[in-house]
Amino acid sequence: MSRGRWTHTATRNPGLAVTTLALIAGGIVALADVSWARVIWTSGVIFGGAPLVWRTALAGLRGRFATDVVASLAIIGAIALGQPLAGLIIVLMQTGGEALERYAEGKASAALDALERAAPRVAHVERAGTVLDVAVTDVAVGDLLVVRPGDVLPCDGEIVDGRSDLDTSSLTGEPMPRPAYAGSKVMSGMINGSGSFRYRATAVAAQSQYATIVKLVRDAQGSKAPLQRLADRYAVWFTPVTIAACAIAAALTRDGTRVLAILVVATPCPLILATPVALIGGINRAARHFIIIRSGGAMERLASVDTAVFDKTGTLTVGKPRVERVSIAPAFDRARILSAAAALEARSSHLLARVIVEAVEAEGLSVEPSGDHEEVAGLGVAGTVQGERVLVGARAYVLPQVRAESAVTSSLENPEATLQAYVAVGGRLAGVIEFADRVRPGVPELVTELRQQGIDEFVLLSGDSADAVQRIAARAGIDEASGDLRPADKAAFIRARQAGGRRVMMVGDGINDAPALSAADVGVALASQNAGIAAEAADVVILVDSIAPVAYGIRVSRRAVRIAKQSIWAGLSLSAAAMIVAGLGALPPALGAALQEAIDVAVILNALRASGEPGANDMVAPARLAGRRRTRTGAHHVSTIRA
Repeated sequence: MSRGRWTHTATRNPGLAVTTLALIAGGIVALADVSWARVIWTSGVIFGGAPLVWRTALAGLRGRFATDVVASLAIIGAIALGQPLAGLIIVLMQTGGEALERYAEGKASAALDALERAAPRVAHVERAGTVLDVAVTDVAVGDLLVVRPGDVLPCDGEIVDGRSDLDTSSLTGEPMPRPAYAGSKVMSGMINGSGSFRYRATAVAAQSQYATIVKLVRDAQGSKAPLQRLADRYAVWFTPVTIAACAIAAALTRDGTRVLAILVVATPCPLILATPVALIGGINRAARHFIIIRSGGAMERLASVDTAVFDKTGTLTVGKPRVERVSIAPAFDRARILSAAAALEARSSHLLARVIVEAVEAEGLSVEPSGDHEEVAGLGVAGTVQGERVLVGARAYVLPQVRAESAVTSSLENPEATLQAYVAVGGRLAGVIEFADRVRPGVPELVTELRQQGIDEFVLLSGDSADAVQRIAARAGIDEASGDLRPADKAAFIRARQAGGRRVMMVGDGINDAPALSAADVGVALASQNAGIAAEAADVVILVDSIAPVAYGIRVSRRAVRIAKQSIWAGLSLSAAAMIVAGLGALPPALGAALQEAIDVAVILNALRASGEPGANDMVAPARLAGRRRTRTGAHHVSTIRA
């Protein structure tokens, strides 16, 4: 292990702070013999301070100067001037603050590992009339693959024969099953339904859609600009001021002890301590409302977002189709149509079959027994209910088998519906069941509250059709919407907004959202419905089945950052006053270190307020956001982006 890596680990190990505190206490106990106390303190400041000084020196050689510079100078001065206790207190403050910051950072995202674990490993390849199980890496373009019920497609291709329904939610986010038949294009990552088919590979696994998503997440995480810590932004000017004050004191007084006293009281402990304490308080407050903010950096970024981008299905909508409307032919009624359909669908594993049965049960209708059950995968199901033949399924399956007048059929069909099931009873078209997803409760209110918090741009991105996306955007009160998008399109859209100076929050819930969540300044995942990989790719995870906590999380983060800044300014102002006193020779180093500890306590107590409940004033956006002219509000724009 390299020395640079060892130093990085050692200085952020909370055990070093505990050891430093023990050495301070040990020296106090040994004060009966001052020489022993000095030995303990000197040993502690050398062995505890060396990693800090070494790391600061390495950072300086790379042109990076932050809060560590003044602390390192104070440690060196304490050793050189024989003031080990003052130096050891600086080591304690530095290591303790870094331990707090490390705690606030949380664990790193495991999105790539989760994506790669979920990738298909085995493919069923037909060669010379025999089906062989081979590793997906051994599949070549042109191979004939056999797909069985429940299989995950290992690579992109085109169906040769067979029928089924495909779950495409991992790629598009859409819950509606997609019919698959000869000539259909399919992509890796799709999940097969109850049918089976054969398809010809048109791309190897490493170049197929699922691998593309993995690469998009990797690229997004690797290209995200590192956050400049809140503390370091203040250290940019405070550190030069401190060094200048020391230089002036040295030039005027030639007194090294006085210079050390200035360094001790100027050690930027408010910078080291205020930010992590406030951010940890905010993280804990959010967690009480089932909002997991993974790191202090994520909280800082969340506090500054000005653009909100949403996925549609499962995010703004519930993510599960329901019976939206039943169009009824003459001589039939709603109860008869639904009961007849449910009688057949109760024996089917199709997603929409379960939706029909749930709708019948919710309306208090009975599910009759059925016989002569016949199902054609991807098309529909037929059988006998109370002595009558019933068919339920796609238009192409039902209409050719029944008597249906064109005028009646036209009156039942809805050209704007994304998915419909035709129901025939006794050889006649009885009705059409229309399915749709629904907007989550409280979405328009969420958008309104986010506007009040200063977010002035709202965008809806979806793999669904542009028309469907437009309808949801209008209901939600969102300014701009784009449909027919692939995962790469969503990530590219976000990067374009960032290039224009926007700070983007992306809210999603599925694998297809993972690249966009990783690319955004802040990714927010709704994880109540097993979002899995999306949750790993996100900076913020909401554990309840609601989108409302998004606004609360922003309020908490803005409060925490505001309190951190207040603490920093108060602490630095007190330190500046103490620097003047020390420069006049009225504050020895050890007493200055104790005074700095008192300032730290005051800073910490103020920063702890971030763990409290945000008030009404936390609805107000920062001045940078509130002052921006809202040029997009109220304009609904829908576009289709294709790669």
